[in-house]
Order: sequence, then C-alpha cells, then structure tokens
Amino acid sequence: MELRHLRYFVAVAESGSLKLAAEDKLHTTQPSLSRQIRDLEHEVGAALFLRNSRGVELTPAGRVFLDHARVMLSQAETAVQSVRQIANPTKPYFALGFMIGHDTTWIPRALHILREELPNMHVVISTQNSPQLAAALSDGRIDLAFLRREDGSPDLEFNLLIEEVIEAYLPKNHPLAAQAAIAVEQIVGETFLSISGSALSVSGKSPALRLAIDRFMQQSGVNIRPSHEVDNLGAIMSLIPSTGGIALLPAYAKTFLPDSVVTRPLRGIKPTIDLSLGYRAANTSPILKRFLSRADELVGKVLQPA
Repeated sequence: MELRHLRYFVAVAESGSLKLAAEDKLHTTQPSLSRQIRDLEHEVGAALFLRNSRGVELTPAGRVFLDHARVMLSQAETAVQSVRQIANPTKPYFALGFMIGHDTTWIPRALHILREELPNMHVVISTQNSPQLAAALSDGRIDLAFLRREDGSPDLEFNLLIEEVIEAYLPKNHPLAAQAAIAVEQIVGETFLSISGSALSVSGKSPALRLAIDRFMQQSGVNIRPSHEVDNLGAIMSLIPSTGGIALLPAYAKTFLPDSVVTRPLRGIKPTIDLSLGYRAANTSPILKRFLSRADELVGKVLQPA
C-alpha cells in the first residue's frame, strides 16, 4: 500500500464518482483509477466501494477506512512539511491540529487570523483524533490544536472554545426515532455503541469523549455497558444501522451522518463536551501567544459567520 492509493481512495470517496475523481481531482484516466482502487481493496482484503449507476458509495468497511486514510495522509503531510521547514527555514512556521470533522468549521477562521498576523507564515495543518492531537502537542509536533480536554496531559494547557451538546444517534427506522427526544432510561436494554476506552488512548487513560459519556450515565443513575466499542466515528456510523444500536455523540458527529441514521436530543440533563484550544505550556512561540489573544474573536466569527 502506498500513499498514492490512500489519496486516490479519499478523492473517490469525497467525489462519489470514479469519473469525477479521475478528471477533476487526480487528472488521470478512469480505467487507471479503477485499477488503483481494486489494488487497494485487494491489499486491505475488503470491498471499500459499492458501484452503481449513479457512481460509487462507501461500504461500511470503506467508511471506517476513510477516517484512517485521512489521518495517515495528514500525518505524512505534517512530517514532510516539518522536514522542509527545518531544512529551509525561510518563513515563520506554525503547526495547527484539528479534530476530524471539526476542520471544515474552524480551519478557515484560524487561517484568517494567522494570515492577518503574519501574511507570509508557513502553516502546516494536521487532522487527527483528539487523543492523537494531545500526544502531538506533548511531543512538540504541533503548536496548537482544536481538541478535547484530554485527561493525562499535565504538560498541556486548555482554553475552552465551546461546549457541544451530546445527542442520541440511532437508526432512522428504530422505534425511538419516532420520538422528538429520548430519555437515557429508554436506552437501557438497547444495543449501546460507544467510543473505546482504550483504543485511542495515548496517555493510558480513556479519551475525553468516553469519559464524558460515562460521567453522564453515572449522573443519570443508569448503568449501561457498551455492547460494542470502536475507535472512530466512521465505525460507529456503520454499526448503528447494522446492529440497530444507539450511540451518544457530540453534535459535530453529524458531519459523518449517513442517510440511515438520525439524531434525537436527550431529555432532562443535557450532557456536553468541550472543544478547546490546547497547547504545550512550555511553548514560547510568539505566534501562539498572538493567536491565543484573538481566541474570543475566533469563536465569535464561527458562531456568527459573516
């Protein structure tokens, strides 16, 4: 498997068409792209796309693989850009990290602020899951990240941006989908899907999202053990319709919502989880300091876009 296979796969997944991906994004021929995708499917041992008269759509395996492919491409790009910057330090350098799914909301505003501060700045962007971003901050691989307040990161500082409401995600044909809101007690006895408490762990502690869900269950006085645990939102979105299960996830997860899944608010206690700006306390970058001084402006622009 090569990086080009991942780039081709992501381009097809985002276009929903081999023809469009080949002509508009990759500038290659459709037969050549089809061969590359078949080679990738052979390598991973699973069909990643369903072909139909309208184009292609991701299989459940393809939706899971898409999350990982984006992370791998982002990490590769970050590595290349970091090396180039060290070898040719001609511009001020700043590395930004974003949670997958939050990038489309926050990247434009973040870049706007940075370009106003330093128009010739070299910005590297990495999109990963929150625990991975926390590890990258601690290691000094990125300067600032939009992530959760991850436990077990004593060297990091977190500035709250927003609180996201956690809602119920369930199959659109589930009986509870007919209700305007769902009580957490109604989930007892249902197939419950949750983010893994260990699969994404870097610090040895559960991810912030898993801790927030467990804390909400405890506060609500219910004891619901996950029927299945997965390490990414793509996998959860695939399991919801295939198992008939219910998951509790933040509002931003609607970015990954397939047609077969709907969301409903929770009755009573409204659980939330933070989205914060995280950075290493020992980072003395003047660019970081200037960016943090405009964080309130960043939130205002996102919540009230022009």
